[in-house]
Amino acid sequence: MMQESSLGLDRYVVIGNPIAHSKSPLIHGNFAVQTAQQMDYRHLLAPLDGFFDAVQDFRQAGGKGANVTVPFKLEAFALATELTPRAQAAGAVNTLKFDGERILGDNTDGIGLVADIVRNAGASLAGKRVLLLGAGGAARGVILPLLAELPAQLMIANRTLSKAEALADMAHHGNVAACEFSMLSGQFDVIINATSASIQDEVPPVPAGIFAAGSLAYDMMYGSKPTSFLRFASSHGATPRDGLGMLVEQAAEAFHLWRGVRPLTQQVFADLRKAMEAQ
Repeated sequence: MMQESSLGLDRYVVIGNPIAHSKSPLIHGNFAVQTAQQMDYRHLLAPLDGFFDAVQDFRQAGGKGANVTVPFKLEAFALATELTPRAQAAGAVNTLKFDGERILGDNTDGIGLVADIVRNAGASLAGKRVLLLGAGGAARGVILPLLAELPAQLMIANRTLSKAEALADMAHHGNVAACEFSMLSGQFDVIINATSASIQDEVPPVPAGIFAAGSLAYDMMYGSKPTSFLRFASSHGATPRDGLGMLVEQAAEAFHLWRGVRPLTQQVFADLRKAMEAQ
């Protein structure tokens, strides 16, 4: 759990800019208590032009690992001396593990998303038509874990067709296609919003007919209230789910990478949801 002093404890941080809003210290603090790990986890604000120096200073002070959030995931990818296959595929890193001169870079976003959809939401992806909205870093990080679930099709839709096609091309297996938002047709069983539209309280320009009966609409964003995308999806018969569970599950995967023990996530998720709704 968080301590006033980290003396004698293994030290970890979440690094970003801005970073004070991050719930990662609360999540990992709960994981540490649950698994009896002696660790200290805090926020670390890095200057926009100072990510490398901030990480090196933390390493030299004995830091063991870091979660990385916007806008530094590409810089973390470049900093790593070794990459996991899923980080290599994503082209971005959200988890760093320090071991002497070795800096291992990983990306736990995709496995966190799949765990939340399949295990927590109880929605199988096998044999289903899956629609991924967006072609930025958030989308890139989840493509291979989604394909590992063997969907019947993964459609990547984006405002700019060339960006969607570039992501589809990086997937060397599975039935993957790309299109512009305006070209979308047919219905999908799982629709995942990986765009930044929810930050502006907007909805990606998609037709209402994409939602199949009983479909799952998933927004990687989360908050105390449903996003515009989830409200839109609900009004057309979809079951809504935000990205809070993805946040907790990707954190659990990072925790396992660092500590070699996998924490339970359900109670942490429930406590976090309750705290957010009380705000």
